[in-house]
Amino acid sequence: MADPDQKPVVLFLCVHNAGRSQMAMGFFRHLAGDRALAWSGGSEPAHEINPAAVEAMHEVGIDIAGEFPKPWTDEIVRAADVVITMGCGDACPVFPGKRYLDWELADPAGKSVEDVRPVRDEIERRVRGLLDELGVPALA
Repeated sequence: MADPDQKPVVLFLCVHNAGRSQMAMGFFRHLAGDRALAWSGGSEPAHEINPAAVEAMHEVGIDIAGEFPKPWTDEIVRAADVVITMGCGDACPVFPGKRYLDWELADPAGKSVEDVRPVRDEIERRVRGLLDELGVPALA
């Protein structure tokens, strides 16, 4: 990034924007505070966020209940510095000059809170690693 005062922008994408990408955005916003921006979207947005994902995040003190699945747009992708894809395959957009990471994570759709917890914990680990790479210290 050319401007040191510009906050990094990360976009988390999955198919339904109801589980993985919402949990990742929740962790990113919680840990980065106002030092970076996170957005999320889906190629085929669901009607609501996965209730097990909401509950799993609530258990670690992060509220994503007010979020809703939304589509990504080309403009949003172009505005992001880093695009994290999570199982959206060929539906995920690819633009030259963007940094892309593909996080292979189990889809929490239709799973219990017990089954979502390991996915949540892996997402937190990866988000913390991403923040380190971006030079954004995680909040305590």
